[in-house]
Amino acid sequence: MREGFAVLFDMDGVIFDSERALRAVWLELAAEGDLEEMERTYALCLGVNKARAEEIFRAAYPALDFARFDAEARRRFSLRYAGGRLPLKPGAREILASLSARGVPLALASSTEGALVRRELDEAGLLRFFDALVCGDQVRRSKPDPEIFLLAAEALDAAPERCFVIEDSFNGVRAAAAAGMRPLMVPDLLPPDEEMRRLAEAVLPDLYAAGRYLRDV
Repeated sequence: MREGFAVLFDMDGVIFDSERALRAVWLELAAEGDLEEMERTYALCLGVNKARAEEIFRAAYPALDFARFDAEARRRFSLRYAGGRLPLKPGAREILASLSARGVPLALASSTEGALVRRELDEAGLLRFFDALVCGDQVRRSKPDPEIFLLAAEALDAAPERCFVIEDSFNGVRAAAAAGMRPLMVPDLLPPDEEMRRLAEAVLPDLYAAGRYLRDV
């Protein structure tokens, strides 16, 4: 690794402003179905893969068919944001282009399924920046388990301690810390608490600040 370090990115809430968009869909469906405390349930699902999200959802709404809810949420989300309409987080394209130009190895480690990850990155013109993708359907254990980040580091042939991880979710920061990596938290829907400030090497306001931080390491 020419720069001496690698960077692993989460996708939803870090590269794409997708967590806010999907939350709106979930809350819309909750209102139609008179489902209470959906915002809390959605927050618990941030950063986890589909299997873990289903477990959380079924615990909150045992009488509800998660598969039907999830399919309708995906349908509405796709109608609104497919085809490159999913908004990027400020600074996403800039930080990826800058790190790639420096020769820094980059991997995506997202709890989202691989087919959707590839499609959304490709539609946004960002797929070319990544040297490796590790997605939610490739791991046995969801974040906060470190498996996904360790697999991403292995794919880059990078030692865990030489990997920065850019994350927005609590579970993502926990997973990066458990992997022995250097978490940089860029909060999205949830502000950092005392645990996050303890686990993260830095809490940064946006990806522009993350880019400056990595420029100076």
